[in-house]
Amino acid sequence: MPDVVTAVRALGSEPRRVFLALGRKELAPFVGAPQHHYLVRSVDPVAPPLAVAHASYLVARGPFAEPGERELLVAHRIDAIVSKNSGGEATYGKIAAARALGIEVIMLRRPQLPAVPSVASVDEAAAWLGHALASVAARGV
Repeated sequence: MPDVVTAVRALGSEPRRVFLALGRKELAPFVGAPQHHYLVRSVDPVAPPLAVAHASYLVARGPFAEPGERELLVAHRIDAIVSKNSGGEATYGKIAAARALGIEVIMLRRPQLPAVPSVASVDEAAAWLGHALASVAARGV
């Protein structure tokens, strides 16, 4: 999915039990689908809570292993997961658990990163920074 709004639409109109494994700042669009029951896991508390009738909150920091994720999904009767494609093994437990349980996963694409200068060594970084600072100074900034 390209964005959270599209993910909300993908959940459909019938009430579902949805595990939201997203950042707090990405939750607002789910208010537009209040028919679902949400389980929200975040690193920091969600404040204010979502303005929906049914939402539960877990504050936890991963990594989360597959067996624990499976227990969580079963205990909350989750039938869909909305998650960011954050990459790496630390967040894969929920995906593996969802596959084992036959739970739908709605995955948000990683955002396009802007093209930025990069260097391969500390010396190159120092040279680039010296050039950038000289350019700023030449403009009188």
